[in-house]
Amino acid sequence: MSDYMFMLESHLSAEQFRVVGELQELAAQAGTNLFLTGGALRDMLGGFPVRDLDFTVEGNALKLAKAAAQKHGAVILSTDDLHKSAEMRFPDGVTAEVAMARSEKFPKSGGRPQVTPATIHEDLRCRDFTVNAVALSLNRASLGLPIDPTNGVGDIERKELRTIHNYSFYDDPSRMLRLIRFKVRLGYTIDERTRSQYENAREADMLSRIGPEALGRELRHMANEPSAGDLMRAFEEEKLIQLYSPALVGPKLNLQNFAKLQKARQLAPFGVDLRMNSMPLFLTVLMEKLNPKERSALIKTAALTKQEVSAWQRLEGASKKLERELKSPKLQKPSHLYQVLVKAPGELVLYLVVYSTQRIVQDRIRNYFQKYLPASLEITDELVAATGVTPGTPKFHRAKEEMILTRLDARPKKPPPEPAPPPPPPMSSFARGPGVRHAR
Repeated sequence: MSDYMFMLESHLSAEQFRVVGELQELAAQAGTNLFLTGGALRDMLGGFPVRDLDFTVEGNALKLAKAAAQKHGAVILSTDDLHKSAEMRFPDGVTAEVAMARSEKFPKSGGRPQVTPATIHEDLRCRDFTVNAVALSLNRASLGLPIDPTNGVGDIERKELRTIHNYSFYDDPSRMLRLIRFKVRLGYTIDERTRSQYENAREADMLSRIGPEALGRELRHMANEPSAGDLMRAFEEEKLIQLYSPALVGPKLNLQNFAKLQKARQLAPFGVDLRMNSMPLFLTVLMEKLNPKERSALIKTAALTKQEVSAWQRLEGASKKLERELKSPKLQKPSHLYQVLVKAPGELVLYLVVYSTQRIVQDRIRNYFQKYLPASLEITDELVAATGVTPGTPKFHRAKEEMILTRLDARPKKPPPEPAPPPPPPMSSFARGPGVRHAR
């Protein structure tokens, strides 16, 4: 059991592991059982970066989320009353979902499920794919105990995607979109039985039963995928992207700029939180070549919210404002550029990487990602604390920022000049050889 906890600590960032500890403490105080589940376990066991933490509670998940907000400053981004879950962001940028352990039954294909509280074992058996049906106990009596009722760990080792039951795509047809998305992200193969189920569900026209709410939910997940170019190409090959708009075929599916977006997201150093709202930028690329009527239809098809549409509409103007700031001759020092970009929302910065035609803007953003941001990460909290400033205080944050700015503007030390080689020893008359004697 300790092996799994050691693996967990070694795969999570310090901020993520602290969130795990905070929720452990809150769950223990509330007398509820808490488990790390789903994508977090899958990515940890598969050797992938853990992007989001997924917690499952045998009890009141929304109450636990509210307690985390009150005690640890977490922000509840959204709640799902049907599934009794909450999306949260913690002060250090860690994102997490806290959900009730539940059982789901689907009265009709693609319809709203009947949700009832359940045990963790029942919850895992109701999930989409075996690789997402693994849990790790965070409770004192069973700390570090893995729970794997469908042999998901074996499928992770084989790098294979497998549904849990035969009617998975009939119960929830949006899982067909999810299957292709996981295939691209993880690089896993689809097992033969699951591929057959997928093809049968398509022949039965199950794709037409995916409702607007499910399409919107999957679109948000697609927006968060770092490999946007690869994903959209796969959706084109599977003829799935047309679910959002029949116009998204041929040149109107902007694969070129999706490839640029994928490269732009790869610029950021691993583990850095760009404070990015991915949806507006993703929608910009997705709808760039659609006409106004086609855009309106897509918004309705995916049931996009007013806030999402507004954020997408404002993105270009906000990015142009940042572009003007980055062109300014006042940005003389690395610290000046760093202060502008470290405060800018990530979607604005990456928008400029994809769309800006200004060479100076492109060069400055790349210098930020490749030089200045990595250099700033060298100033750790431990390094600042060594100066005697109390961690977590406003003075501590100011001291850290000052150390970063000083580090960025410091001129690199020139290496000391190499000593000149000693002169060669004089040659003896025997060493000069007969040719030299004739010259004499």
